[in-house]
Amino acid sequence: MTVSEQLAKIALQIGAIRLDTENPFTWASGYRMPVYNDNRLLLGNADHRLLIAQGFQKVLKENKVATDVVAGTATAGIPPATTLADLIKVPLIYVRSAPKAHGMHNQIEGVLQEGQRVIVIEDLVSTGGSALNAVEAIRSSGGKVDHCFCIFTYGFQEAEDEFAKSDCQLHALLTLEQLIDFGAESGALTEAQIALLRPWQKAPFEWGDRYGFPRKEK
Repeated sequence: MTVSEQLAKIALQIGAIRLDTENPFTWASGYRMPVYNDNRLLLGNADHRLLIAQGFQKVLKENKVATDVVAGTATAGIPPATTLADLIKVPLIYVRSAPKAHGMHNQIEGVLQEGQRVIVIEDLVSTGGSALNAVEAIRSSGGKVDHCFCIFTYGFQEAEDEFAKSDCQLHALLTLEQLIDFGAESGALTEAQIALLRPWQKAPFEWGDRYGFPRKEK
């Protein structure tokens, strides 16, 4: 079983990926969506944490990505970044969404030297905004970032376009397409769920209005 298949199986079993069309989830953006991903549930098992780190390590080797520093996005990207940094024995930093309002006003915590090669670790990529914000912060501080790794991505076209514009490659251990394929082959997803997921991925931000679940204003 591949890493993506193992992650798909685990995520569905423990509820890290959930589907609900009758009571859709409200994302941080306010959009009502039939899918929700909470990779923090993977933190509760040491084997799950190691699987993710080893998955990232495999992708690093397969793509011949050299790295001097591993960077986690605050806060959800920090645990997988820490496990990976420990596994491959390199320094760890983490990146806030914005500089602190007090103290040293740091956005990047840890030691980053000019010219060091950095990979960014994110737990989930939807539109890609938070991961690319971290990429830009590291580049502005003198680090070199060409690769971002995540545990799961929905594969939205918007994210693909933004990563391309930022000249940063995205590597995901599990994509929505892989989840659908696993669900279909294993029976973990029903035909109705599979029939929903494919068109939703193509127009996710229109789904709520179409089915009577308007966006909630912040």
